[in-house]
Amino acid sequence: MIDENLARLRAHRNNVHRYRRLLATQLTDLERAYIERRLSEERAAMAALSEETFPFTLPPAAAAAAAKKGYHA
Repeated sequence: MIDENLARLRAHRNNVHRYRRLLATQLTDLERAYIERRLSEERAAMAALSEETFPFTLPPAAAAAAAKKGYHA
């Protein structure tokens, strides 16, 4: 299952990169709005899948200590 989720994460990441490249081109307002909406949807799907695949978080005290040391939680 984790392999499937990692493959889905890669697909979402690739879509995000493709949409970002498209936004750097000349587009009509309608095209730009569509791509921005799809980009937002891909990012949201990627975040949800990441939470599902990697459901662990640091406790608040550990996160604060990591932030002090320069690590990002």
